[in-house]
Amino acid sequence: MTWPIEIRNQVLRDCRAGEPYREVSARYGIPRGTVGYWVHRDRVVRGVPAPPRESFCPRCDGVPFPEDAYAYVLGLYLGDGHIVSRKRQHHLAISCCDAWPGLIEAAEAAVKAVLPRYATRRRRRRGCTDVESHTRHWVCMLPQHGPGRKHEREIALASWQREIVRRHPWPLIRGLIHSDGCRITNWATRTVAGERKRYEYPRYFFTNTSADIVRLFTDTLDAVGVEWRVARRVGAAVNVSVARRGSVALMDRFVGAKY
Repeated sequence: MTWPIEIRNQVLRDCRAGEPYREVSARYGIPRGTVGYWVHRDRVVRGVPAPPRESFCPRCDGVPFPEDAYAYVLGLYLGDGHIVSRKRQHHLAISCCDAWPGLIEAAEAAVKAVLPRYATRRRRRRGCTDVESHTRHWVCMLPQHGPGRKHEREIALASWQREIVRRHPWPLIRGLIHSDGCRITNWATRTVAGERKRYEYPRYFFTNTSADIVRLFTDTLDAVGVEWRVARRVGAAVNVSVARRGSVALMDRFVGAKY
């Protein structure tokens, strides 16, 4: 579509005056991308350099961020997340099963809390939703990013991440359970006074193929006093079980089932 030159000039005047592109776009009914392109071309013609991009990265710029939300995002990322980082495309994606809409909400809220200045979106796929956050700074926040699958490379926390996990162990455990774990109800039968009775009891499982991630999970359980054991292997994956009554009660208090 060709816009009248008068409208274009007015848009440029408003933007030069410091008005946000979003507000100018809404006022004149012009796509935000078009407004940005006009401003870019105007700077080129006038020989004015573009202003430096403002960054809001806790690692690059020392911006404060909520450590508990970060620990939860870290757990989600180590379980079911990945980072796309290549030219003109940078984003974190956390895959959430559509059976747990509360998990999708919690993941998006935590991602927004950690890096609130950057755009997020939900991308639907068959049976799941990817919660995405679009900025290259997730590479700074999640240095475990790298080529290949997580279980095929070393996963080690940086010193500043270890300090956060030390201060906020439960959000990390919750993120790992909400991504690669579950809370289920087991049952067993027992004969009492000649009568066969059924007993039910809750239990938590965490399953992952990376030995480093499993170790991080179990070390953090040890730190908060949760008893665990390796239940069985599922193919190449390790299945960690929490079944002791007191430990399950702790998990119920600080983690809970997905919903």
